[in-house]
Amino acid sequence: MDEQENEIDALEEYPTLVLASRFTKLIPRTDWFRYVGEPLEREVLDKARIYLDALGFPEATPAEVEDWQEAAYSLETKDWNSPFWEVEQQLLAALTVEVTESIEPELLEMVLAHVTSVASEYVGEGVIAAADRWGMQDEELMKAAIGEGVQACYQAALVIAAGVDDDHPFKLKYQLFETGWWPLGVMGNTFNIF
Repeated sequence: MDEQENEIDALEEYPTLVLASRFTKLIPRTDWFRYVGEPLEREVLDKARIYLDALGFPEATPAEVEDWQEAAYSLETKDWNSPFWEVEQQLLAALTVEVTESIEPELLEMVLAHVTSVASEYVGEGVIAAADRWGMQDEELMKAAIGEGVQACYQAALVIAAGVDDDHPFKLKYQLFETGWWPLGVMGNTFNIF
């Protein structure tokens, strides 16, 4: 029996890890960054409200970011010690602890590495296509967009591996990316979406 077969057998002992691995099949079907800069649709605003409520920011208002320059400005002014950032970090830490109590960390790491590898390819393609549509050539901004998309995939896969509810903020955040827009984050009482 080779190493790959051993890994597959090991995964079978953890049904949520199998589901997290299968999550990679959804990643290529997502319209990554397809609608950035277009007026926000009702579906996106509704998903944004559900996400904000789950995250603990019901007073925040979704706001449309109109172009890449405004998106870049939004990222540059992002306060990495903001309540939004703190909540995301706490959620990530809590999920990681919860998952590693029941799943071997090496197996979890293997599955999450696979998710991020697949995500890097497809999110990257989506960002490049969106940048081409806009004639945008800022490589640092493209890297930031790819990084945030890949992070959303990682977070969603971690939620799946943990076997927690579908209303977890990280799952809801991924659903916002699925709409084809880019959720940039909460600053003050504004939830910027490009």
